[in-house]
Amino acid sequence: MTTLMIQGTTSDAGKSTVVAGLCRALARRGVSVAPFKPQNMALNSAVTMDGGEIGRSTALQALAAGVEPHSDMNPVLLKPQSDRGAQVILRGRVHGNMDALDYHAFKLEARASVMAAWQALAARHNVIVAEGAGSPAEINLREGDIANMGFAEMVDCPVLLVGDIDRGGVFAQLVGTLELLSESERSRTRGFIVNRFRGDMALLEPGLDWLAARTGKPVLGTLPYLQGLLLDAEDSVGLTGHVEEGATLKVVVPALPRISNHNDFDPLRLHPRIELTFVGPGQAIPAADLIVLPGSKSTRTDLEWLREQGWDTAIRRHLRYGGKLLGICGGFQMLGHAIHDPEGLESAPGTTPGLGLLAFETRMVVGKQLRNVSGRLLPGGAPVTGYEIHNGVSEGPALASPLMELDERPDGAVSADGQIMGTYLHGLFDRPVACQALLERCGLEGHGEAVDYLAHRQRELNRLADCLETHLDMTAIESLLQS
Repeated sequence: MTTLMIQGTTSDAGKSTVVAGLCRALARRGVSVAPFKPQNMALNSAVTMDGGEIGRSTALQALAAGVEPHSDMNPVLLKPQSDRGAQVILRGRVHGNMDALDYHAFKLEARASVMAAWQALAARHNVIVAEGAGSPAEINLREGDIANMGFAEMVDCPVLLVGDIDRGGVFAQLVGTLELLSESERSRTRGFIVNRFRGDMALLEPGLDWLAARTGKPVLGTLPYLQGLLLDAEDSVGLTGHVEEGATLKVVVPALPRISNHNDFDPLRLHPRIELTFVGPGQAIPAADLIVLPGSKSTRTDLEWLREQGWDTAIRRHLRYGGKLLGICGGFQMLGHAIHDPEGLESAPGTTPGLGLLAFETRMVVGKQLRNVSGRLLPGGAPVTGYEIHNGVSEGPALASPLMELDERPDGAVSADGQIMGTYLHGLFDRPVACQALLERCGLEGHGEAVDYLAHRQRELNRLADCLETHLDMTAIESLLQS
């Protein structure tokens, strides 16, 4: 068994993408490979084969490797609930809520979970491609580090450092990061990858030569900027809309402070008839055919914030003019009359009035719902698949008119006039038949234009692997895996 770790000079330098591409490239060569992220902080998550929860980008990397996502692949997942606190997930299960200082003191225990998960994964695969988090040069977080060089030192694995040239200053990123590492950490850093390059390589090569001479480390490849690459993002960096020429249905998504699983909307970005807009703080909700309230990691707090923006008034105006409204997971809970959290599982204990648009209430309870599910839309029977990740149990007369049936049980609710819909299902737009059926309910005309997002993921992963095979020194990478 061999572990290779990909670290980055910054968040969003391209670590997740490089790991996914390497997993697919190695899998195509017949290697038994699995991804691993010791510690992740993200609100986009996925349900694993063993009924746990990991970061969505790691689940995508598992898909690239051709293996089922498992809790061992991301043993520590931090899901922010405020600027200073997060829910801590250990090996797929909720451990509890902690503020930043408490978690810093908890790292020794978290380290044991990381090592146990890595050892279990190593027993099942020949190669592990591990991903760092943020930057290894965050010196204020170095003590007890388990996310970057701390992990690499524990398992004694080589590291490749990724820098993002599209942001500018890539040579300062790479040299500066290297300078802030310890001698042993610099020694295990075996080379660099320059990511998102667009331009003439002849102009870049003198800089690459200087970098290799200055550091004594080789540049193992320069990856081009892949236009239009759309794969599951791990955080809100992906919160961008999309305008398609000829779009006929306008969809608006309020970008809540703790929005979760916003990858639900990736299939809408690809739909040729959809204009997708994320609305941020201080912005007015524009005229739309459909407003979608997304999932939230802190539902009551985000609902109060939504009211502060005046968006509750805008939503009611939207409904008066005949617009459609869909709530997903936490967004669904907001549609009811009240959200109760007596034990303070997501935020301070208490009750927050809902938008009062559907007759039900939600109570937060211990025990997160985690499951992959399949079923059908009601009526009509269009097949749907997806996953549930939520706290809370909803009850009330509105649930007697469900939006869908999942694993032979009702889910969600639909108003009597069909104008308001809600569901706990994430991924409901991923299958083209279900996506098209839902959008037609909201006024979209035309058939057969929705994208099969499951097939799209596979195509993009192959495109990514092709790029790495072309532009990375795979011979050098294979040598690292055999050392």
